[in-house]
Amino acid sequence: MNMEEKIYKEYVKILGEELLPAMGCTEPIAIAYASAAAREILGCLPEKIEIAVSGNIVKNVKSVVVPHTGGLRGIAAAVCAGVVCGRADKQLEVISQVSDEQVQELKAFLEKMPVTILLADTPYIFDIDVRLEGQGHTSRVRIVEYHTNIVLEEKDGRTLLEKELAGATEKITTDRSLLSVEHICEFAHCVDLADVEELVGRQARLNMAIAEEGMKNNYGANIGKVLLQTAPQDLRVKARAYAAAASDARMNGCEMPVVIVSGSGNQGITASVPVLVYARELKKSREEALRALVLSDLVTIHLKTGIGRLSAYCGAVSAGVGAGAGIAYLQGASFKEIAHTIVNAVAIVSGIICDGAKASCAAKISQAVEAGILGYDMYSRGNQFYGGDGIVKKGVENTIRSVGRLAHDGMAETDKEIIDIMLNG
Repeated sequence: MNMEEKIYKEYVKILGEELLPAMGCTEPIAIAYASAAAREILGCLPEKIEIAVSGNIVKNVKSVVVPHTGGLRGIAAAVCAGVVCGRADKQLEVISQVSDEQVQELKAFLEKMPVTILLADTPYIFDIDVRLEGQGHTSRVRIVEYHTNIVLEEKDGRTLLEKELAGATEKITTDRSLLSVEHICEFAHCVDLADVEELVGRQARLNMAIAEEGMKNNYGANIGKVLLQTAPQDLRVKARAYAAAASDARMNGCEMPVVIVSGSGNQGITASVPVLVYARELKKSREEALRALVLSDLVTIHLKTGIGRLSAYCGAVSAGVGAGAGIAYLQGASFKEIAHTIVNAVAIVSGIICDGAKASCAAKISQAVEAGILGYDMYSRGNQFYGGDGIVKKGVENTIRSVGRLAHDGMAETDKEIIDIMLNG
């Protein structure tokens, strides 16, 4: 097998690993998943609940509405939703099938159930540890490093499942070092759509559906509606607005699923919706739209690989840059133009912080998409940022490595400070 065949197959696998459907913000859903699994092990409704979570989980669950809970927010709501209504076998769609009667049961259960919430003493950015007690029995489920990675299951102190924690990483079969902007552009151009159409087609369908919902009804701060009202005929504003509207809905209780990218629904939305809006307005074919979507997704994943799943660096930035690259592709951009689009865009918005999942994510998405589009507009008109301008290095891959270093290493202390501000004021 030559390198080109290997890269092709690995890129198809990457999309299969990343483009997953999820209901609601993925961190509270991960809590619900762990809690549902612990309830199944316990075998009854608990009389006592304790959960220890890492700071980044607090950050991403504290202010977001948990879907199918009648508007409940926060960690206790996510835990109890998993316990009362969850189906662990559905993983990130653990609370996707909840009846009205179950919502009332959940609210009654939450009112009487003491939920002890602790900040975990853990080296892991992503750590959820649920302990239940009921009818003289105990159960425990722990998730580490990514949303579905159960590393420990216990009943009555007896270990049912245990995975090695040292160096725990997401279970992937692909070699992410094969990702490069040049190969991504080549792949988007030549991929047999039969190999990816089910994945990106579902992403297009679900993520545009929640964008339309966000435009129709009131969610959060209504960033999408506000943007569209300011310039209803402006295509770039429309692309930003629809992406923001999808996040408006998702962060504020909408019960429609989205297809995630890099473990994040907001990133899945940001990488897809602006590209699809441009494709629709420019009257591009379905094939062209899906190829642009493949490119946007893979650029997003490439940028996020060096950053990690959770960081003080706003994930919408990477996805907005990906969207800018996808939009450039729709307008006939070559690899060189797409590479410069990415460099220009990350130079503009790499300072946006992540302070948790909440209504303002929609506004950050809008700004990230604007930077992606501006990055292309700059280069298509003969303008660019150069190596040596701040964190920008000569060459797109060197710049991407700089961003990864900034976000993963440089912003580690920033992340701690953000969490302390959120918890302690």
